[in-house]
Amino acid sequence: MLEFTVLLTQAGTRTIIRLPDEISSQFPSRGMNMVSGTVNDAALTLPVEPDGKGGHWLEIPAEWLKDLEVAAGNPVAVKLDIITEWPEPVLPEDLMLAIADGGLDSVWQDLTTRARWEWLRWIRSTNSAATRARRIEIALSKLSAGDRRPCCFNAASCTVPDVAKSGVLID
Repeated sequence: MLEFTVLLTQAGTRTIIRLPDEISSQFPSRGMNMVSGTVNDAALTLPVEPDGKGGHWLEIPAEWLKDLEVAAGNPVAVKLDIITEWPEPVLPEDLMLAIADGGLDSVWQDLTTRARWEWLRWIRSTNSAATRARRIEIALSKLSAGDRRPCCFNAASCTVPDVAKSGVLID
């Protein structure tokens, strides 16, 4: 169990926990990892995202902030376990429809859960609607050709566009 206390910070419109270096260094990958644990005793199972600088961060959903009665600048007590059984990613509607329309449901379900997360991260890592649409087309083509993971993708970069600049979590 990884235990620490940290101040919540703001990154763009999101309230996040920046994991201390000594905690982040214990993760098996500089890329996305999955954790289960608590923040101020509220249970969570969420992805820990890479920050593009060798560290990690964790988003605290807005509804949790209200329930926990905390905001950016407040300290929180965090307990995390790294888990190997990843929950299914929630797919955006455009990707779900494209997979179904392409007849690739069985191919998609045959991927590991982690691979599905990697495809989702690659597709979402742009602010451009045109680039996103093109990435969905490319993903369908690659999946049809038997590729199981996106190619040439830096898994250690921050891929949430509204909190990243050039693959690095904004300060």
